[in-house]
Amino acid sequence: MQRVVQIKSLGELSAAEFDEYSFAIADETLIKRARHAVLENERTVRAGDAMTTNNLTRFGRLMNASHISLEFDYEVTGIVLDTLVHTAWKQPGVLGARMTGAGFGGCAIALVENDAIASFKENVGAKYREITGFNASFYITEIGAGPRELH
Repeated sequence: MQRVVQIKSLGELSAAEFDEYSFAIADETLIKRARHAVLENERTVRAGDAMTTNNLTRFGRLMNASHISLEFDYEVTGIVLDTLVHTAWKQPGVLGARMTGAGFGGCAIALVENDAIASFKENVGAKYREITGFNASFYITEIGAGPRELH
């Protein structure tokens, strides 16, 4: 007798539930894609908690985990994005980094301590140029206060 599992969406599953019911997905690629979706939802909630409690170290680790999932489970990164992110991870003062956007391109975000920004740009830019042959562009921003009602 085949067991039928009915859910509304992957977004409703916890990681534990996904683990329990993943047997219902017969295709390895689909399992990887679904695992990314389920775990990314949980990471997003935990990232929000980390920001609320000003735990940037935890937030950075979640960024890293997100990129690993995008790289290996969702498979949307490639040499350009992985060069940016993997090089960023090796830099002093980097709390986390991940690709951003739709993937398959060259946009990443990194959480970098202020006093490490100059060396970050130099080191990541040099490695990126060495690997890809292109010059990287860097845009420095700051973490804002988040959404709020404007008066």
